Amino acid sequence: MIILGLTGSIGMGKSTVAKMFADEGVPVFDADAAVHRLQGPEGALVDRIEAHFPGTTGPAGVDRGALAERVLGEPEALHRLEALIHPAVARERQSFLADNADAPLVVLDIPLLFEAGGAEQVDQIAVVSAPAEIQRDRVLARPGMTAQKLDRILERQLPDSEKRARADFVIPTGGPLEETRRAVRRILACLLSRADS
Repeated sequence: MIILGLTGSIGMGKSTVAKMFADEGVPVFDADAAVHRLQGPEGALVDRIEAHFPGTTGPAGVDRGALAERVLGEPEALHRLEALIHPAVARERQSFLADNADAPLVVLDIPLLFEAGGAEQVDQIAVVSAPAEIQRDRVLARPGMTAQKLDRILERQLPDSEKRARADFVIPTGGPLEETRRAVRRILACLLSRADS
């Protein structure tokens, strides 16, 4: 099995690219979706997050906006939150890998792959990338997003240029979707030929 780590900064189109891999029949582990499950109603982390960050949960699980306000720009609080989340997501990822052990290729969609030290756990890395102005426009169009909040998020992420420099593959997401899909298919052809040899 080849494990491809898929990453990219906020607003770069990673979810769209992950879906393209899935559409091609590749099993995809979505770390963000795992976090949503763990923090959703009846999620395994809800009680622990409430204990560490009182008032950030309710009947629907974790209030992500309230939690973000508590930890963004607060390194110690963010570290405590990550100490809860990362091990739980790692267990979900291991379960996914076990369930797909017969697949020649799997994709681990991990937004903070480099930042969280996950690069050593994958065989190859693909980074999604778009021009900074497109990225900013996409993110600021999201409900509840502000320029200040975006800047705080970007401060926690490696610059796009550094991610691209460390990647095995760069997937462009600033142009037509078909251009991005062609890049995904080229990567698939390359990796599956290695898996077959």
